[in-house]
Amino acid sequence: MRVVLAEDLFLLRDGLVRLLEAYDFEIAAAVETGPELSRALAELVPDVAVVDVRLPPTHTDEGLQCALEARRRKPGLPVLVLSQHVEQLYARELLADGSGGVGYLLKDRVFDADQFVDAVRRVAAGGTAMDPQVIQQLLSRRAADDQPLARLTPRETEVLELMAQGRSNAAIAERLVVTERAIAKHTANIFAKLGLEVSDDDNRRVLAVLAYLDHGR
Repeated sequence: MRVVLAEDLFLLRDGLVRLLEAYDFEIAAAVETGPELSRALAELVPDVAVVDVRLPPTHTDEGLQCALEARRRKPGLPVLVLSQHVEQLYARELLADGSGGVGYLLKDRVFDADQFVDAVRRVAAGGTAMDPQVIQQLLSRRAADDQPLARLTPRETEVLELMAQGRSNAAIAERLVVTERAIAKHTANIFAKLGLEVSDDDNRRVLAVLAYLDHGR
């Protein structure tokens, strides 16, 4: 699996390269600036891009904009964004087109090797890997003025948060120490209350929920 990595801090970039190589990823390029990232994504067409939001020369949203441009050239290009803080605008922009694997993780998550590598693999496979703190902020802010979300029970809200992170019903059941059948029932209730079509496709259902949460913001 070929990875293009963009991170301007040398020590973190070098550490991520070593970590990914230890898990049998091929590092197609490891760059530190926006222009370098744009060239690498255009020329190498990786299986997944792991991108810091803020890169030189602007140190604003250079990395995200390069990734979005690459997704416009190659729709569905898997992108996992790393950020120092929860920035909802960036999360919404990344999710806006609703196609291909996407992820948004806080940089603290990279220190958990298994969790980070799982997120890279999930996004590369076309899935979703959203940081729990991002999901909680999206949910809490939307629930304040949105009646459908307000109708969810506390357990359904908890299940929705885990769904939006990209977890399967089996993984949610294990996390909440309940049966998979119970999670399937909660999931059906969530889709019904949000007016979303029930789907057996985990990636599609997560993107649908996130798109709903993002709608109208």
